[in-house]
Amino acid sequence: MANEELHETDSNDQKDWQDETSAKAADDAAAAEDENYGVDMDQVQAVLNATADKSTMTPQMQRMMSRQEENTKRVEETIKGTKSNPRWFVPVFCAFMIIGLIWCVVYYLSPSGAWPIPNIGAWNLAIGFALIMVGFLMTMGWR
Repeated sequence: MANEELHETDSNDQKDWQDETSAKAADDAAAAEDENYGVDMDQVQAVLNATADKSTMTPQMQRMMSRQEENTKRVEETIKGTKSNPRWFVPVFCAFMIIGLIWCVVYYLSPSGAWPIPNIGAWNLAIGFALIMVGFLMTMGWR
């Protein structure tokens, strides 16, 4: 009985000791990481979010913040200068390609090529492929 109590106490003490040392190790690792960089990560996050007070920052952090502002301005200018197509552009070129495809399929499935335009024969294929090509040429202008 006394032997069992001794073992239970030892195991409980050891668990407490392991918990304490693992918590210390985690705190030490976080502190060492901050020491390696020389800057608290909260400060870095504040600089990146442009919410930091410039008077309390190191010169390196001030340079980092100014670079961040320059990059933001450059990206905004690039976005403003980007041209885009009108809303109708994509549906129109898709419609040209689909209508051209349907035109060719109807010609092939009609008896003796009587449809879509009778009496012009294989020129129906030329019309269908021309519609498809117009659609593909429009895709080259898509932005």
